[in-house]
Amino acid sequence: MKTTVLACIDGSTYSPAVCDYAAWAALRLDAPLTFLRVRNKVRDDRLADLSGSIGFGAQEALLAEMAALDEQRGKLAKEQGRQMLAAAKERARAAGVAEPEGRQRHGELVETLIELEEGIRLLVLGKRGSSAEIATEHLGSHLERVIRAMHRPILVTTATFRTPQRIMLAFDSSATTRKGVELVAASPMFKGLPCHLVMVGADTVDARAQLAHARQTLEEAGFEAPAVILPGEVEQVLTAYQQKEMIDLMIMGAYGHSRIRQLLIGSTTTAMIRNSTVPLLLLR
Repeated sequence: MKTTVLACIDGSTYSPAVCDYAAWAALRLDAPLTFLRVRNKVRDDRLADLSGSIGFGAQEALLAEMAALDEQRGKLAKEQGRQMLAAAKERARAAGVAEPEGRQRHGELVETLIELEEGIRLLVLGKRGSSAEIATEHLGSHLERVIRAMHRPILVTTATFRTPQRIMLAFDSSATTRKGVELVAASPMFKGLPCHLVMVGADTVDARAQLAHARQTLEEAGFEAPAVILPGEVEQVLTAYQQKEMIDLMIMGAYGHSRIRQLLIGSTTTAMIRNSTVPLLLLR
């Protein structure tokens, strides 16, 4: 199966940037691009049993009317999704993608993505969904669950697209970030872009050796790869470096396996996603 760049859109203010970053990635990777719209049916169980408050005949008529309304809402949601996908494909074609595709599914986003995971090369989605305007301090309702569940690289976008010119990799010498170095070195997505390596922690002999090896791997692949070890709190240090060096895209590991069942509140990954002003490419 030929893997694709899969971009999730929902009509939020983040969707245009999701389209643009997905198109950029698909062109860099020379990979197919598919837009996905998942419609999730919301039910109001409070209306499921009205027998205790109204007569049977009235209940039957009301339930029939509710069923008709549900059907109409479903048709409208499907048409909205069709138009959304059409607009996304047109936007991608304008960016240079030859044949973008669109898929509309009915169900839960996380379960749908798990089902499609085998054919995904890169997943692209906005860090907030359709409720972004009223919940600016919170992540999209599905985002953290998606990141936990998927085992593909996930590009979490900001609301505005900016063509990446400089990238950085938050390197902590874990297996995930070592794999990340190899991914960057081998991927056409980053070819020709300077890749800064930033390690947060104590400046030890072992840390220097690990960082030097990572830098050598990138330089042998043709990358300009500045590398630094900086003390301090991870989130603050990475954010400050990103701003100072005008980094356009950050790469980091997401939610180590040992934390898989812990609450997400307080997680460095969650904090970085919430507060970052540039897109994050998350590796599992």
